[in-house]
Amino acid sequence: MLVLEDGRVFHGVAYGAEGETFGEMVFNTGMTGYQETLTDPSYARQIVAMTAPHIGNTGVNTEDPESRRIQVAGYVVREPARVASNWRATGSLGSALRDQGVVGIAMPGTRALTRHLRDRGAMRAGIFSGGAAEAAESELLDRVLASPKMEGADLAAEVATTEPYVVPAIGEKRFTVAAVDLGIKSMTPHRMAERGCEVHVLPATVTAADILSIDPDGVFFSNGPGDPAAADHQVEALRGVLDAGKPFFGICFGNQIFGRALGLGTYKLRFGHRGVNQPVQDKRTGKVDVSAHNHGFAVDAPTDGPFDTDYGRAEVSHVNLNDDCVEGLRLLDRPAFSVQYHPEAAAGPHDATGLFDQFCQIMEGPR
Repeated sequence: MLVLEDGRVFHGVAYGAEGETFGEMVFNTGMTGYQETLTDPSYARQIVAMTAPHIGNTGVNTEDPESRRIQVAGYVVREPARVASNWRATGSLGSALRDQGVVGIAMPGTRALTRHLRDRGAMRAGIFSGGAAEAAESELLDRVLASPKMEGADLAAEVATTEPYVVPAIGEKRFTVAAVDLGIKSMTPHRMAERGCEVHVLPATVTAADILSIDPDGVFFSNGPGDPAAADHQVEALRGVLDAGKPFFGICFGNQIFGRALGLGTYKLRFGHRGVNQPVQDKRTGKVDVSAHNHGFAVDAPTDGPFDTDYGRAEVSHVNLNDDCVEGLRLLDRPAFSVQYHPEAAAGPHDATGLFDQFCQIMEGPR
């Protein structure tokens, strides 16, 4: 059974590991890239429902994971593939979920679930299978209501690296980048390495002094899970970076941290943006990119023109064409910008990968 915190119950069959799990119930609209979704650390403590009806047909492989393990708290699909068929496959999705202890459910009501979340908003949920599903629904609902909410959750340090490591530049080294891991995907430092960046990936607990001790040409703050309102440590670290005048680029959670460092607030979206088909417009050029998203919070900023911050003038650079949500920020007097989406494009689309080139350009500027 899948039990939502408002009392709605869905029935299906166990998929993956049997047992019980709790998390925030969200949905992902991507038709491809389920392995990248499952291994994205930004999904920590979330139960993810896939809106695409057939999941697992290409199996799993050792090349596409975005982190060391599956990160979702639970998984909901409509129809699991009975056979994995792909020349790169090294196993089935169901086996990977079982091996890593991820509790899931296959059920016919994924469309009804998605519509329910769009109407009511993301909410806590629990998946119960095997012996865990034998309890009364009222008891299972009580257990869901006792589980932690996403609001106020400080999760970055739980999924980030505990020790620094270096991703070397591919080809000639052009820049040194300090990348703060708030839940970074493996493709992100790879995209920078492709452009000649030696990327020093640092734990989420680093200070501004730790970051600046590397003497980086630029600083990057990654995607990650949790409530940005609880990330005071990371906000303080970023303010130190901005005080030092270092070029800065942030994505997703890093965009929210940047917003808070500029004195802006954040808020929880009704059901968030999760998928690979979100239209985002650059307010300066009018260009529209189809982009990959995974966020349940957003920055509260004025979209009608520049505004003042402690670091000079700033503006909203990008907006979501579906709901006018803030999708990017930039300083007008310093080399710093961020976007709310995922330009590393794993598993696509590739419209926004040029943002890494923009980062290299602002790092080139001080030279």
